[in-house]
Amino acid sequence: MEQLPTSPGERPEHTDASHESAYTASAAIDEHGFVTEWSEGAARLLGYGSAEVVGRPAGQLLADPVDTAASRIAAEQDRWSGTVALRHRDGQRLEQGLLAHRWTSTGGTTKWYVVSAVTGGADAAWAGPLQEWTFVQSPCFLAIFDADLRLVRANTGMERTLSLTEAEMRGLRLPEIAPDPVSDETERRMRLVLDSGDPQRVEAFVRTTGASAEHGWATSLAPLRDADGRVCAVFLAAHDRTGVEVQKQQMIVPEAAHSRIGTTEDSTRTAQELAEVAVPQLADFALVDLLEPAPHGGRPPATGSAEAVTVRRTAVRSTAETGPPPRLAVGGTAVYPALSPPVACLAAGRGAVYGTADPAVARWVAEDPGAAWVSEYGAHSLMVVPMRADGVTLGVAVFSRRLRREPFQPEDLSLAEDLASRAAASIHSAHRSAREHTSTMTLQRSLLPQKLPDHAALETASRYLPAGTEAGVGGDWFDVIPLSGARVALVVGDVVGHGIRASATMGRLRTAVRTLADVDLPPDELLTHLDDLIIHLSTDEGGPSGAGEAAGGIGTTCLFVVYDPVTRRCTLARAGHPPPAVVSPEGSVYLLDVPAGPPLGLGGLPFETAEADLPEGSILALYTDGLLQPHERDIDEALDSMFAALARPASSLEAVCDRVLTALLTHPPDDDVALLVARTRALHADKVVVWDLAADPSVVGQARRQTTDQLTAWGLEDAAFVTELLVSELVTNAIRYGRPPIQLRLIHEKDTLICEVSDASSTAPHMRRARTFDEGGRGLLLVAQLAQRWGTRHGAVGKTIWAEQSLVEL
Repeated sequence: MEQLPTSPGERPEHTDASHESAYTASAAIDEHGFVTEWSEGAARLLGYGSAEVVGRPAGQLLADPVDTAASRIAAEQDRWSGTVALRHRDGQRLEQGLLAHRWTSTGGTTKWYVVSAVTGGADAAWAGPLQEWTFVQSPCFLAIFDADLRLVRANTGMERTLSLTEAEMRGLRLPEIAPDPVSDETERRMRLVLDSGDPQRVEAFVRTTGASAEHGWATSLAPLRDADGRVCAVFLAAHDRTGVEVQKQQMIVPEAAHSRIGTTEDSTRTAQELAEVAVPQLADFALVDLLEPAPHGGRPPATGSAEAVTVRRTAVRSTAETGPPPRLAVGGTAVYPALSPPVACLAAGRGAVYGTADPAVARWVAEDPGAAWVSEYGAHSLMVVPMRADGVTLGVAVFSRRLRREPFQPEDLSLAEDLASRAAASIHSAHRSAREHTSTMTLQRSLLPQKLPDHAALETASRYLPAGTEAGVGGDWFDVIPLSGARVALVVGDVVGHGIRASATMGRLRTAVRTLADVDLPPDELLTHLDDLIIHLSTDEGGPSGAGEAAGGIGTTCLFVVYDPVTRRCTLARAGHPPPAVVSPEGSVYLLDVPAGPPLGLGGLPFETAEADLPEGSILALYTDGLLQPHERDIDEALDSMFAALARPASSLEAVCDRVLTALLTHPPDDDVALLVARTRALHADKVVVWDLAADPSVVGQARRQTTDQLTAWGLEDAAFVTELLVSELVTNAIRYGRPPIQLRLIHEKDTLICEVSDASSTAPHMRRARTFDEGGRGLLLVAQLAQRWGTRHGAVGKTIWAEQSLVEL
């Protein structure tokens, strides 16, 4: 593996931290141990730029072996802190304190967020003054009493509250400073602190000197211990709680809104949640109406010329035991007349507070029978608030009070607008997510194979299920690609991330795989080219550092399998993808032993090809990891379930797919699931014939005769003329420009006749335009005209030129 650079000349040399200003170094590490984010502070601390670190193993930044550092973190830990030896770019060892947080996204992706503060010694310089300033300048009432419960220190908060200076109070007991029964009780509690060493708390209402009313005080008493642990003084901290209950009530509604509004992507449920949060905490009655039909970026009516607005009554809530009247039943439509408060609110794009005696409300109630609830419920104060998000008006919310005496205040309107905005943002997001999900599904399904090809080498079936979570559709894909020589390729891949970007990346990679497979690259070379492609894409999409969020598909996994029905051999390689399962004709199930290889996009890491002989009638199962991530079971249990489903006899591969999904997916999947199942077929000796040819022009005629005889034996006399021409041109080309040994092979598939000529030269032929009087140069042009498909594939030694003819039209 390529190591991080250590040449000090390319970066500013490491400087003494004591001369630096304080800063924070941060980085993110994925669950595989690779760096995914690298801050400027991290570059400043260790000397490595983002482009040098992102995508590489984090262990390369450690001065100690990885096992030594990793052993300090327990598997179940969500946070870790400690000192770690890091390696600076100039090779210097740095002992640095780190704080690491494990963070898991809603899509299930886990990463570690690591931070380190580089203070440069500033914290030590502040320590002394800060302690004194904290005590003296705290807004709280602070004091220290000695073992005799006499005051020795008082801060400005106590001086201000009692209108006495510290010098005037020093040496006095609390009842002497502020004579009051509460002071006597507080002193008794201070004595308990001295005797037991346990903290105490006192809450009481006290009227202090100069105060017009009593204030609620919450007092905490804590022991102060000397170096030997003996209690030698008592620390008193008092907090004025006056008005806290009112503030607490104002905090309840926003806190409830944060946790209770927008819990689902159902707009009706979100409107109901808005009404439930508002009643009874903010209002006695709430009415939520959404515009009908739902707008798509439209603007509200213009101010001053507002027309009647049709809405869908979505939520109604009241504190009245009788509930809302029938005319306010949820689910129907309503029409707000022009110039009514709701229409005026929509036209202005802002909320308003009304009294029921206001002319606008009186006219609305008189003109609109649907507003009769205002007088029926005895409402005396109304708030009308538009529901807007991203410049789009989605509806209107109406709140009223009848049981409470006080009318709505400006702060109530501000709170109602916040609630309506939160609900509107959730509804708008749900609409946008639904549109994006539909677009992504349409895009992804258009990129996946609409129909698997019917191939003589394999019988295939497939399934694709999108994720059932709000993360959205991912980038899973599969493909079946016919290759030369009657072979076929099977591909399954999984792009990191979800949404349109993941689907678009999937489409790029699927096209790239088809292009690379068309030139007959071995599986390991194909994955290497795909790895390079993703690195280029990540550089384009992620900027100069290439560190964009899953930029260009970094972390994509892929499994590429090539099956040859003539040799019955399977050649495959994988890039971080789960290995395929095989079901033998006898019913045993096992995983093919294929070197894992790294995920795509990391660069500089090798891929390995494995080979396996598969008897005719074997079943190959290729899948993405979403299939093995069901609820409430581990990976071993999931594999056992998959093996059991594959081992059971089935009437068709379609039934095999259904059985596997039924066994493993008891809930909507958290990630996309792609499943590709194939049953191997074989081309027996009676469908394949091979001749070894001498590198002598005289064998061309012999090759034509042998070809004609074999076509007659196969009953393909109608194809003899064209095939003789193809054989003649390909064999002649091999003799003239290739190297021995030369071999001719004919393959008779169901509807295809394949002619292949191999030689030991690696030089690929190419068509050229022959001039009028040239005696040669027309051979490959003739092959291209006569064959349905033709091409060249390279092997470990030499090359093969092949040409296919369709037998359907003969």
